[in-house]
This record gives sequence, structure tokens and C-alpha cells, in this order.
Amino acid sequence: MKAVIYDHFGPAAEVLSLQDLPDPTPGPGEVVVDLAFSGVNPSDVKARAGARPGVTKPPFPQIIPHSDGSGVISTVGTGVDPARIGEKVYIWNGQWQRPFGTAAEKIALPAAQAVTLPEGCSLEEGAVLGIPGMTAAWLIAGSGGVQGQTVLVQGGGGTVGYLAVQMARHAGARVLATCSPRDADRVSAAGAEHVFDYRAPDLAAQILSVAADGIDRVIEPEFGANIAVDTEILRPMGRIMAYGSALNMTPELPYGPIMFKAITIETVLVYLLTDQQRAVTQATLQTAFAAGALSLPVASVMPLADSALAHDAVAAGGRAGAILLDCRTA
Repeated sequence: MKAVIYDHFGPAAEVLSLQDLPDPTPGPGEVVVDLAFSGVNPSDVKARAGARPGVTKPPFPQIIPHSDGSGVISTVGTGVDPARIGEKVYIWNGQWQRPFGTAAEKIALPAAQAVTLPEGCSLEEGAVLGIPGMTAAWLIAGSGGVQGQTVLVQGGGGTVGYLAVQMARHAGARVLATCSPRDADRVSAAGAEHVFDYRAPDLAAQILSVAADGIDRVIEPEFGANIAVDTEILRPMGRIMAYGSALNMTPELPYGPIMFKAITIETVLVYLLTDQQRAVTQATLQTAFAAGALSLPVASVMPLADSALAHDAVAAGGRAGAILLDCRTA
């Protein structure tokens, strides 16, 4: 099979290469998926670049990157129902704590990590359901859900934020969002009642002008940069669901305001969800998609051979959707 690999850290164009590798075979409880698309996420880019804290070399001698993908089950191992052959699926944690991910023509992995696509979901859309979809679903459905609450989605123009806006609205929340002016109309159309420029110097005051009682839950991709604003706008017993802090990884916390509002700070890393939590995310995605309440944006599809360009596009930011590799076109 054709597969993209790297064996050391560095710039995408220098370390990623397309090679021929043996086809995988399924072990007990595993399936082989003939991959259609591989999703490229910021976490994949950071892993290839060696940007994860404390990691100085790749954890395996040879790595096929990417955790997300979609395709069709072609082979099953012992203990897996043969009726699953031919099933269209999406994949989660493809390369998490494993050497071989989805930037290839095929992948073998535990059957539970190949999830049946929702009815009517295309293979392109399915490649967005892993890290972005499951993260957004847990941010909204986790810790009691958001029905009847006022939710602020920071970074509503990003893929996770955009999905979170839609799912919060579908779950019965009043939704506010921040983003760049470029994305305001798109985020508003996704379900945000009010959209604010995240760079506004009076952002907290603007939010409180339309949510005088405060915010119940903040969906937060930049915890360190936004903690002061989040603390100001949250009502007592409010909750921050933080899934990133790239701009400030060592933030100072305003402990007094956090303490006297009894604010809960919950960090979310989708790779580590329990089986029960992951079942919640899958059900949330299934329900929202079936109701026509979930659009899964794809910004660009590139051939497998252009994996370095795809990594660079993700690193550059400013996309209005996911970047995918077409695993069928090497």
C-alpha cells in the first residue's frame, strides 16, 4: 500500500515521504479499513514537528501520521462480525499511541475505532467526525449538557468551534460566539445569536450587554489568553470547557474571582475520553447529523502525495473547514 511516513521531527516537506509498505492484516478484534480520506489536524502537525512538550524524538521508528479518517471495512479479524465487511466508517485515534495512522491506503485497528457513518454522511464529511467532531460533541454534551443554558463559543470560526456552535444550538442552548470578522456571517448562520470580534478591547462588556446574567459555559480553545475575560463573563457556578491554550501554555489564574464564583475549569483531550464518554460523543454526533443540524465543513482535499502541503495549510490557520488527504489518489 501507499503510505506517508516520517521517522524524525522537522518541517513537513523535509520529513514526510510517500512510500510503499506492506498491506496491514487484522489481529483479533480488529478490522482493516480501505481508507478514502485522512483528516489533518493541528495535533498531527505538532506531533510531526516535535512540538509536544517533553517529546524529543518520535515514539516509534516509523510513523504514518493522522488520527482521523474514513473508508470502507475490507477485512475483519477473529471475533469481529463478518457482516461489517463493506461498512462505511469513520475512524478515531488512528495514530494515537500507535505507529500507523490514516495517511495511507489502508489501516488496521480495533473494531471499536471504526464507527459506522451516520446515514447520509459522505466519506469526506466522515473524516471530520474524529478529533473535531468528538471534541465539539463532548464540549457540549459533557458534564451535564447545555440545554436551557447560555453558552459562549470562543473561536467559533475554527472547525471545532463551528461544530460546537451547531451542537449547542441543537441541544437547546442560547449560543453566543467570538471569531474574526471574516467568519462572523458563517458563525451566525451556524446558530450563534450574537457574534463578537474576539479582538475587541471591550469584549467582556459587549458579551454582558446581551447576557446580563452571565454565561453558563464557555467553550475555550485559548484558555491562557482568554481566562480573564472568561472569568468576568461567567455567572456563579459557571464552567470553562478548555481544549487548547497554544498562545499561553503557562497562564496566571485570577484565583480570587474564580474562587468566589466557584467556577469549574475542565480540560478536554479527546484522545483520553472513556468508553462511556466516547459513546456520548458518538450519539451526540449521530443525533445532530440525523436531525440536519450538523454541517461538517471541508476546506480542501489534496492527494496523498501532497501531505506536506496539507500540513503547512493546517499550520497556517485561517481555514473555513478541515483539510483532508484523498487516500485513493497517491
